[in-house]
Amino acid sequence: MIANKSKALTGRAKYVDSLKFALYCISHPLDGFWDLTHEKRGTMAAANTILFATILIRILKLRYTSFLFLAVYWEGINIFLYIASILFPLSLWVVGNWGLTTLFDGKGKLGQVYMATCYALAIYPLVQLPLMILSNFVTVEEGAFYSVLSTLSVIYAGILIVVAMGQIHEFSAGKNILFTIASLFAMLVMIFILMVFFSMITQGIAYFVSLAKEFMFRI
Repeated sequence: MIANKSKALTGRAKYVDSLKFALYCISHPLDGFWDLTHEKRGTMAAANTILFATILIRILKLRYTSFLFLAVYWEGINIFLYIASILFPLSLWVVGNWGLTTLFDGKGKLGQVYMATCYALAIYPLVQLPLMILSNFVTVEEGAFYSVLSTLSVIYAGILIVVAMGQIHEFSAGKNILFTIASLFAMLVMIFILMVFFSMITQGIAYFVSLAKEFMFRI
């Protein structure tokens, strides 16, 4: 029992340390993302926590951001589709980047691409949470500060993702930028393939439904 308790405490301590390490990745991206995977400083549990926090903040922003900065029409919002709008592009990015880099000597594994991407997103909830609260205490004239910081957090998260991919795949700067662009293109290709696939399925179902109706009509 003592041994199990010790393992639980060790696992919890590792989780907390790996979660705190996201702050180091944000402030020291080159060293941070290298150590994240090569020195095994990151964990999937912490990556999932950061992703959950990002999604949660995105949802809370709809409810608690001042209407001066974010107008929300609740009648047109499906919360599940809203969550999918975050998870779907993330999945496409992870699969697309891993698939392409694997073909060209990329060192990162699928799980590492996912982990590094989630760690790069840590800046978003850290900045957006206080901004969400601040939005309710500033005027429209003072809102430029809110808008600039909100935009910069998104831009910096994108930069961190690019840096993270370069570190885990051990690519040069030029090669990393090239594969970042290629990964974005791969996402578009996958979206096109999925659209064609679901279109074919829809047409197939419609055909069999009409066939069944014709059969029932003749009977």
